[in-house]
Amino acid sequence: MERRVLESLLAGDDEASVIALATVRGGATYWVSDAAQPAGQHAGVFSRRLRRMRMHGLEPLGLERAVQLVREHGRPVRAGMIDAADRTWTTLLFLTEDGSALVACAGWPLPLVKKPPL
Repeated sequence: MERRVLESLLAGDDEASVIALATVRGGATYWVSDAAQPAGQHAGVFSRRLRRMRMHGLEPLGLERAVQLVREHGRPVRAGMIDAADRTWTTLLFLTEDGSALVACAGWPLPLVKKPPL
């Protein structure tokens, strides 16, 4: 997927999309799958990951809503990731099967391991 196409898909006003667009414009690396997978499969995997993150005291931005939107979408989705150039943030994307629209996105700071307090 061309960078300008990805930028146009991230034109939403939710916080996760705004951050994703800024990271892409800031030189982020990214990939988008060529193959779509069932929405229920993605929703199941990422709802489990959300629970696991929360067990470790992490609250990913927009992941709960992304899981809900993917589940409601109900049709196959293409997944993708955006990694900030400075490796401090990552964004998870879900696009429609043909890649023409953003279904949902979520993000979290890196590294994903939370350091214990001193």
